[in-house]
Amino acid sequence: MKKLINDPDHVVDEMLDGIAAAHADVIRRLPGWNVLVRKDAPMIGKVGLVSGGGSGHEPAHAGFIGENMLDAAVAGEVFTSPAPDQILEAIKAVDSGNGVLLIVKNYSGDVMNFDMAAEMAAAEGIDTEQVVVKDDVAVENEEDRRGVAGTILVHKIVGTAVEEGLNLQEAAELAHQVSGSMKSMGVSLQPSTVPASGKPGFTLAEDEMELGTGIHGEPGMERKKLKSADAITEELLEKVMAELEVSSGDETAVLVNGQGSTPLMELYIMYRKAEEILTENNISVKKAMVGEYMTSLEMAGCSFTLLKLDSTLNKYLP
Repeated sequence: MKKLINDPDHVVDEMLDGIAAAHADVIRRLPGWNVLVRKDAPMIGKVGLVSGGGSGHEPAHAGFIGENMLDAAVAGEVFTSPAPDQILEAIKAVDSGNGVLLIVKNYSGDVMNFDMAAEMAAAEGIDTEQVVVKDDVAVENEEDRRGVAGTILVHKIVGTAVEEGLNLQEAAELAHQVSGSMKSMGVSLQPSTVPASGKPGFTLAEDEMELGTGIHGEPGMERKKLKSADAITEELLEKVMAELEVSSGDETAVLVNGQGSTPLMELYIMYRKAEEILTENNISVKKAMVGEYMTSLEMAGCSFTLLKLDSTLNKYLP
């Protein structure tokens, strides 16, 4: 696999420098740390929002720093959880005395390290709350469900809400509501290659697809013959709708997320069918998001996230 890199050991460090340089009007890097923060952080009077995880999911998470979004993002190595001391520095950088909400995807390393960072922050007198996102319905056991692209909707909705003045406890409650009101599922057509390994994470034949693959290339629910875009959309959405228990008259937000190398043309073809299915079931779409929000390096495929809306979520959905 050809990659535009210099040294596999330096890809994250060089990426962070590049992001900070390209978006210097919005973002700054904490010297010596794999942490990017909002340039004007800490925002006085506002709850801080911190998220993060392994690199390789760009634009997540640093691409969502800014007004009505995150205050800081912590980057681990590729597909590797960030260390607790890195997370702590992000917490300290954005705390204005109103506390910090940590938005964490449900992976054992992320959960453990964010927990440790929260304990370290408490020792320094900083209040934190956490939400652990578990939106991937490809995993049957709900407690083990992975946090995937739906995490971006938590960033967006809670980010807007804390800008409008929600306190830490209210922000945490809203984050849990968003997380509990959405479900996601993906399909992969080709694997990605971690720079340090130089080898694809898994293999698929030309006529195969993997349903329910994780954002790090983890195995999905089933490997089967490749189908048409409409047929794949029907299969994914059927599972997501059933898990979310949406019904006639419900209002939703839909996120079609590219995994890294799927053209927008194909993502819009998938969304077209998804809206058709929802309309046939008398389910309306208030907001549609189509594009790359949480990728898996150059993996080919996409995921669907469906968020069931109510008056509270509607209020803060930008």
